[in-house]
Amino acid sequence: MTAPPSMNALPSSSYLDQDEAVAARFQRIYERPVRLKVDNLRKDFQNNGATRTVFDKLSFNIHRREFVTVIGPSGCGKSTFLRIVAGLDEASGGEIQLDGHPVGGPGPDRGMVFQGYTLFPWLTVKRNVMFGLEMSGKAKSTAESEAGLWLEMVGLRKFENAYPHELSGGMKQRVAIARALANEPRVLIMDEPFGALDAQTRAQMQNYLLQIWRKVDVTILFITHDLDEACYLSDRILVLGANPGRVVEFIENPVPRPRSPAQFSSPSFVALKNRIEELIHPPVEIEEQQLPLVRLTEAGDDVE
Repeated sequence: MTAPPSMNALPSSSYLDQDEAVAARFQRIYERPVRLKVDNLRKDFQNNGATRTVFDKLSFNIHRREFVTVIGPSGCGKSTFLRIVAGLDEASGGEIQLDGHPVGGPGPDRGMVFQGYTLFPWLTVKRNVMFGLEMSGKAKSTAESEAGLWLEMVGLRKFENAYPHELSGGMKQRVAIARALANEPRVLIMDEPFGALDAQTRAQMQNYLLQIWRKVDVTILFITHDLDEACYLSDRILVLGANPGRVVEFIENPVPRPRSPAQFSSPSFVALKNRIEELIHPPVEIEEQQLPLVRLTEAGDDVE
């Protein structure tokens, strides 16, 4: 009796281990054009004459149709970085280039999906998706036709005449994704888009997103605090440090595609997750974790 491949294969002992298919995929990725070039990026905030540097010396490339997740501790500047990519904020130094051109403000070549659904409550699902298309100058009939195709892709065509308040959280976020993709951006920027969803809906949305991404020519830049989510979705994972934010490591995901929840317990997945955890939450002395607590009550016994 022949053992299944998973039993014949040697388990990964390191997040750096890659099988032949994964290594070949990364070789193909690096042969693609550079979609986003981040060069020595810095962001400062001024407060009462004092300067606080949010992040500094961010430099890396992201290639066409890559799925890159940004992860790091609070205060490392993840959301600020995404806002600069989107053109909603300005860098204090350095530059971001999209397809070789400097990013200087918002544009249809970048779509953005936030944690909040940001749908117009007075518009139907279809009209929400049509909004950007009509704003770009397309005729109503064309916008209506294209919106229908995007709603078909995200599995919501039969809800096109519903209003946002009639949808579940996951459905609202699928509408937001369809609306962002309708203008055919080259980069889809997603800032913790599934953070407000329950665990089951979040898992469904991760699966939907991977299905959509496989069908669309778009590069995804995705922020999350969830290590499992980062390991499940990404091609590469950009780990940032804090105070100020900086690139700690840009990790190639060794988990083979196509992905499934069954891989969460695989050696490569576990090794990758452990590495990210190690980078974000390095071991500290027990004394450093103690809070200066003040007793506010006498309960009659102590909780140890």
